[in-house]
Amino acid sequence: MVQSETKERDINPEVRLAIDGKIATVTFWRPAKRNAINDNLLHGLRDFFSNPPKDVRVVILCGEGGHFSSGLDLAEQEQRDAEVVLHHSRGWHAIMDMIQFGGLPVVSVLTGAVMGGGLEIATATHVRVAEPSVKYRLPEGKRGIFVGGGATVRVGRLIGADRMTEMMLTGRTYTAEEGQQIGLSHYLVGQGEGMAKARELAEGIAANAPLVNYLVINAIARIDDMSRADGLFTESLSAALSQTGEDAREGLRAFLEKRQPRFR
Repeated sequence: MVQSETKERDINPEVRLAIDGKIATVTFWRPAKRNAINDNLLHGLRDFFSNPPKDVRVVILCGEGGHFSSGLDLAEQEQRDAEVVLHHSRGWHAIMDMIQFGGLPVVSVLTGAVMGGGLEIATATHVRVAEPSVKYRLPEGKRGIFVGGGATVRVGRLIGADRMTEMMLTGRTYTAEEGQQIGLSHYLVGQGEGMAKARELAEGIAANAPLVNYLVINAIARIDDMSRADGLFTESLSAALSQTGEDAREGLRAFLEKRQPRFR
């Protein structure tokens, strides 16, 4: 079996990239700050997800130093007027949409602090693998501010508006086990096992037909916003797109020949 060569580089000082075959690993690299999010880290995410390498099929997103991200780096936030905060929030929304709807499935490895903006980023990913060290929190309400990176849409839809309201009012922390129970993670693994599990999942996802992956991550979330009739019609369009190309023919041949499909 031919081993692929891992290629590593810095996107910028706060974000590092490693590419191994069809899988890219994007790592937050501010360990001394528990990967608190500054504008440079956000710009690194924007630069990668706006123009990912063409051969990459799946992304693994993680944090260096035992923490995914402790959220917005308030120490670097200067006093801002309402207009500046509005545009900054909308910039976050644009980057979160790139992660969720850009076309590449994203598997996140959640460790340590997954708080505030870190939780907003995590909930924009498609598959979330948590280790026992995880602590989920939305601390903004205790700091005199409101969330601005998409939590009301993404976190609220995962755990419900009522639970999110209580979470922000009280500053409640959810453990890894509690987060698994309420839907903040899909997999809960042992300490230090998150990356191996993410890699296993990413390899399986990378073997799917690319168009089907694209439709899954783009159609389902949008259908959830639609009326029943519009959702069913969109489902039919997605089915028509997926079932009429070469990948669909290869999938059928593989089934009939009792082998694994080899998608393009």
